[in-house]
Amino acid sequence: MTQKLTIRRPDDWHLHLRDGAMLRAVLPETTRHFARAIIMPNLVPPVVTGAEAAAYRDRILAALPNGDDFTPLMTLYLTEDTDPEDVAAAHASGLISAVKLYPAGATTNSASGVTNFDKVRAVLERMAEIGLPLCAHGEVTDAEVDIFDREAVFIDRVLDPIRRATPGLRTVMEHITTRDGVDYALSQNNLGATITTHHLIINRNHILVGGIKPHYYCLPVAKREDHRLALRAAATSGDKRFFLGTDSAPHTDALKENACGCAGCFTATNTMSILAHVFEEENALDRLGAFTSLNGPTFYGLSPNEDHITLTKGETVHYPDKIDTADGPVTVFDPGMDLHWRVEGA
Repeated sequence: MTQKLTIRRPDDWHLHLRDGAMLRAVLPETTRHFARAIIMPNLVPPVVTGAEAAAYRDRILAALPNGDDFTPLMTLYLTEDTDPEDVAAAHASGLISAVKLYPAGATTNSASGVTNFDKVRAVLERMAEIGLPLCAHGEVTDAEVDIFDREAVFIDRVLDPIRRATPGLRTVMEHITTRDGVDYALSQNNLGATITTHHLIINRNHILVGGIKPHYYCLPVAKREDHRLALRAAATSGDKRFFLGTDSAPHTDALKENACGCAGCFTATNTMSILAHVFEEENALDRLGAFTSLNGPTFYGLSPNEDHITLTKGETVHYPDKIDTADGPVTVFDPGMDLHWRVEGA
């Protein structure tokens, strides 16, 4: 049985760092293991222009722990007023790596997102011209659509029409949660799909059975068990279209544990241990490096990281239950099982 595994240093292709005190507290939880991350732009107010992305990048770099080697890959928040030329200039300068699509109201801080997709047609066409990827939060927000069906309906009503109308547009289906998402990704070219750590672990029963578990509540919400198993099969397949995007999303306990709790699971701290556990269960440890370290750079046109990390299996690994911030504690995702894989030296 394998007790040691060395892979290229991983990247996180979907990460929330927030800002201010929260940013300073949670950033080290990512930089400990990850070399790069696609940074989500849904701050308040959102990161809409190149100038705002540059300022946010500078705040992230200023918060880096001494000695940590980490590159934030910035994104712009797509609105109906986004300027195609500002997007193109930010991309040409090397500042941004993608543009993020939030359907209005789909998740935390998404009120500025897109309602009328005809109004962003010029931006999408410019992005296709210059090869800049669109990262799509794949849910519709129509009140008549059941929350568990939002992803499948988004594919049919929004994503597939956008891709047909703009065939050169490189697209990432972010944090897919359904077999529908897996099947669509497998049917397409010029498309990638991120899968989170927590959606490989939990289904909707984990949130609701035996009392509501607010720290398992996320958007897109976890689905039925057959969808979770489809995600595990996709993540561990080695297929280049699937790569890690943790969607690690810190909220203080006060904002999670209330009558209208925020959506998000904070997984940055223990993701690599959890993933090694999952891939071992699926007899796919030899494909962990593809999912965490190779497929994402390939899609984004980047080289894999030169340095490596080594995971070893041994005694139970103990992670903190919470990360303290000046705004209040943030609960670390509990996978519900003992973890035995650890990153050496971390």
